[in-house]
Amino acid sequence: MVSNLPKITIVTPSFNQGAYLEDTILSVLGQGYPNLEYIIIDGGSMDNSVSIIKKYEKQLAYWVSEKDDGLYHGLQKGFAKSTGEIMAWINSDDMYHKKSLFMAANLFEKFGNVRWIMGSNTYFDESGHPFVYDNQPYAQCWSRSRLLLFNGQFIQQESVFWRRSLWEQAGGYIAQNYSLAADFELWLRFFRHDKLYTTSFILGGFRFRGENQKSFNQRSRYLEQVVSLVGEEKKKYGKDLSMRLCRILLILTKLIPKKKWSERLQARILDLPPKIISDRHKGVVFSDS
Repeated sequence: MVSNLPKITIVTPSFNQGAYLEDTILSVLGQGYPNLEYIIIDGGSMDNSVSIIKKYEKQLAYWVSEKDDGLYHGLQKGFAKSTGEIMAWINSDDMYHKKSLFMAANLFEKFGNVRWIMGSNTYFDESGHPFVYDNQPYAQCWSRSRLLLFNGQFIQQESVFWRRSLWEQAGGYIAQNYSLAADFELWLRFFRHDKLYTTSFILGGFRFRGENQKSFNQRSRYLEQVVSLVGEEKKKYGKDLSMRLCRILLILTKLIPKKKWSERLQARILDLPPKIISDRHKGVVFSDS
């Protein structure tokens, strides 16, 4: 029943993404999640985007197509209309995996102390075929310390869900003064108040496109904004000295001959929270390591 499931708000900002928008919409509505608040903010598209949105408007909580000041302005407009207990956004060329909204709701219900989560990083090619690649240490686990040490490379926005209580505690807004890295700025504010818990479950994926992909074409500028934000965060909250100590300790762990022991110690130094996994005998639990 709807009353037994938390309301989930999903916002999709879009502009001239008619070639991919319907896939995104169907990845949300096709979940069959009964307590969904789906909001689409279109920036005044001149392609077929509006006709696609109108095709599904009866299943939307709200939509608008009007000129705005870009992605993050659209997001702010969308979240200002939202009422869901759980919140997230999916861009108009990315997609959610099957039943991911149910899984997000289940994880928040089972782990009452968890206020934001990130699913296992996944991707789609231009045709929509999913794939994974993982060359990151620590199994994609993140902490505030690791975020500051490694400049947040990378928290996958498409896989992140959070509780409204965290959103409100962090100010309840999307920053408008970072043209490319406002997502990272939001993660920094979230980390001031709570840990990010990652999970081996797949939730959402980033879609690689062959051309006109802002996140790819302007990646160097995005990283410049990320580095600037990290520097401001360290300066404001006095983390620079502790980060240096943390970096020294991580270097020393490389002297430990056994890789498993070294990685466990690294996770301790970085204060990484346990990962949420599926255990064959225990069900959905926190990992032991």
